[in-house]
Amino acid sequence: MAREFRTVGVVGLGTMGAGIVEVFARNGLDVVAVEVDEAAGERGRAHLAASTDRAIERGKLTREQADELLGRITVTTTLADLAPAQLVVEAIPESLDAKTALLAEVDKVVAEDTILASNTSSLSVTELAVRTTRPGKVVGMHFFNPAPVQKLVEVVRTVVTEPDVISDVQAFADSLGKVPVVIGDRAGFIANALLFGYLNHAAKMYAERYASREDLDAGMRYGCGYPMGPLALLDLIGLDTAYEILETMYGESRNLMHAPNPVFKQMITAGLLGRKTGRGFYTYSAPHSSTVVADGETPASAVPDDVTLRDVARVGVIGTGTMASGIVEVFAKAGYDVVVRGRSDSKVEGSVALVRKSLDKAVARGKLDEAGRDAVLARISGTTALEDMAEVDLVVEAVAEELDVKRAMFGALDEICKPGAILATTTSSLPVVECAAVTSRPGDVIGMHFFNPAPVMKLVEVVSTIGTSRDVAATVLDVCQKLKKVPVSCGDRAGFIVNALLFPYLNDAVKMLEAHYATADDIDAAMKTGCALPMGPFELLDVVGLDVSLAIQRSLHAEFHQAGFAPAPLLEHLVTAGRLGRKTGHGFRDYTKR
Repeated sequence: MAREFRTVGVVGLGTMGAGIVEVFARNGLDVVAVEVDEAAGERGRAHLAASTDRAIERGKLTREQADELLGRITVTTTLADLAPAQLVVEAIPESLDAKTALLAEVDKVVAEDTILASNTSSLSVTELAVRTTRPGKVVGMHFFNPAPVQKLVEVVRTVVTEPDVISDVQAFADSLGKVPVVIGDRAGFIANALLFGYLNHAAKMYAERYASREDLDAGMRYGCGYPMGPLALLDLIGLDTAYEILETMYGESRNLMHAPNPVFKQMITAGLLGRKTGRGFYTYSAPHSSTVVADGETPASAVPDDVTLRDVARVGVIGTGTMASGIVEVFAKAGYDVVVRGRSDSKVEGSVALVRKSLDKAVARGKLDEAGRDAVLARISGTTALEDMAEVDLVVEAVAEELDVKRAMFGALDEICKPGAILATTTSSLPVVECAAVTSRPGDVIGMHFFNPAPVMKLVEVVSTIGTSRDVAATVLDVCQKLKKVPVSCGDRAGFIVNALLFPYLNDAVKMLEAHYATADDIDAAMKTGCALPMGPFELLDVVGLDVSLAIQRSLHAEFHQAGFAPAPLLEHLVTAGRLGRKTGHGFRDYTKR
């Protein structure tokens, strides 16, 4: 039977510690909260009062409940007051020396069977445990910020932690309404180990000026449904905190994906720590504010003022698959005349039928009337003759993701399309410059990567090669805005923005599973509940398709030659075995057909 905890202690009343205290008190526990001095204690009380006041304003607590909650909390500056606690959580700053010294002191004043827990997000729990006289009763209990809201708690066991201690702490976290995942002691645990490699890669892209901070953040928000972009999230976490976590992870893993990009040290030295100082990757209205204000990096608009845009009235789409049909619908809805070209009449008819089906659904949902549907369909014409692309202003190629097929298509379009027509490819992984190289007009060639399903997904990656003309890029950005899409600009290299940030993270998750560090369910739960991602990595891999994911990962490794980008062997083995995800009924999980 799980142990009952009635009195608990928390050392450290900063943002994180105060949040943990509130979680405990909300669940009817008596809490002894210890701070270094009276001034720090008062700041902690202010944190708690402000948080409970916000809960009252939002209708989550009544004033009476808030008063009862606060009445269960005793704030003190004396460690000896922790004597009655059955569990003590330390939540002081991330310093190994400070934490070990504190736990050694707490060890002396509490009962022999009291469990000591650390809220560290990156330090070795084993190192902390062996400095006490009770290493078997020391665990990691990593809450996420803000603790009263975030559900995830990583329960970290060491090689000497007693099994009943782990089961008791897991049951306790569950009783608090949290989602506990039990894991071994390694730098970053689950969530930070996966999250910070991704954040570090985004900082590297920014430092290399591959894409703007706004485009990097918009890419992940609109392309993946993330609640925040990576650079905005780094500003929230604090660049100094991110640097410390990455340093700790790199010290253990020696994985270059965890080696902090030099931009962190440069910004920290300049005092640009993120929201808490009022400036980081972005500039804020005041320290600790979330309101972003314009600065020298803020773009005036997505489309530069000093270029003349090309006229685009008639658009061609090459291809009749799901992606191509979605693109046809998007352009026709925005008022463009669209010519869709397929290899046979039946394929063209099938593509138009897909558009009609989508529009009929919109009518059924009340988002479009019948007249509007008919007007959209009237703007679409079909053909099997590539020569009918002769008078379009913009042609979007959406054929099979094979370089030879695309190059042949661009060679043919180069001969057929009128001078000044823009030739775009919607490739998600192939080099756009390869398509440009077979034409006599490389300046007119650009990437226009829509996301699936195109009528729903807001993001379009606008990919310029080294030879793409500025007016072509500006025109495509303008067209995307008229399509009511969110365009982001980037250079022509593997993965563009979204896939280059997303797939190394997914690959790291596979490597974590492969190492038996955690289960697929626990890893998915950690990233969904701890990082508020819409899907866990294994859910997402099975949806995307493991064969598609492997192909993208191979292209990233081939271009960047980083060991961290090498596809996880487990991913390759699953693809070889035909376990490709939902489309085959088997991937990281098994699916039943309905």
